[in-house]
Amino acid sequence: MKIALVGIGKIALDQHVPALEASPDWELAATVSRHGRVDGIEAFTDIQAMLDARPDIETVSLCLPPVPRFDAAQAVLRAGRHLMLEKPPGATLAEVHALADLAQAQGVTIFATWHSRMAMAVAAAKDWLAGKTIHEGRITWREDVRKWHPGQDWIFEAGGMGVFDPGINALSILTEILPEPVRLLSADLDFPANRQAPIAARLQFSQGISADFDFRQEGPQTWDMEFQTDGGTIALRMGGNRLEIDGRHVRGADDIMGEYPALYAHMARLVAAGNSDADLAPMVLVADAFTLGRRNSVADFHF
Repeated sequence: MKIALVGIGKIALDQHVPALEASPDWELAATVSRHGRVDGIEAFTDIQAMLDARPDIETVSLCLPPVPRFDAAQAVLRAGRHLMLEKPPGATLAEVHALADLAQAQGVTIFATWHSRMAMAVAAAKDWLAGKTIHEGRITWREDVRKWHPGQDWIFEAGGMGVFDPGINALSILTEILPEPVRLLSADLDFPANRQAPIAARLQFSQGISADFDFRQEGPQTWDMEFQTDGGTIALRMGGNRLEIDGRHVRGADDIMGEYPALYAHMARLVAAGNSDADLAPMVLVADAFTLGRRNSVADFHF
């Protein structure tokens, strides 16, 4: 199946393009970007021009930042093409609901992706937790914004989500694996004095679960979650790619990341079956954090 990739930035070049090149299901047939290109692939600078010129491309994958994404997503769906959205699927919950409704009306697939749910140990963790009671949980999600988003000022603008850009990955795993839904109880958000989005956050959820997100960690990165249950202790490390039960490594590895190939395989299955997948549970928790969060002003941040 032919697919177009829109927004040729760091995440597209690092993850989407290699996943598509290796995919048995997809052929990258066009790109849309103001500046980015993929060698050997037809390039457009305007999404409507691509849709008009390439009716043979039935699926579009959007890697644009969340704030400017809605108009492009709407154009794709109105053109009757299937739509895949990089996380988070939009800047607001309302606009993603509108896109899901439009996709249904147009009879096309929409897939709001959460790549961390495809980490190699997440499904096994969900199976192990089924039927168990959570007594306490701790999420530590700390990474270096300068490494993963070098010079990308948009991430600290209103709607850019700040530390919740990586933090929502943890929340996507959390909402996938827990036997019972979780709700946010409180949040403390640290905003650099010169920015509009938080650089760190501390969250408290129901079921005794807490989270510590930070965008300032240098050196080794930390993407861990641990839960104490009535059946023992479980930990997911390396962003969900390594599973430990009662301190023993039982599944996964530290250096194998197959999340994006799995996303594109799932998209192929959705299109073939005529189905959609637009779960917004992780985004609801982020919205709740901004609603309930106490704002703390911290030192200016500069790339």
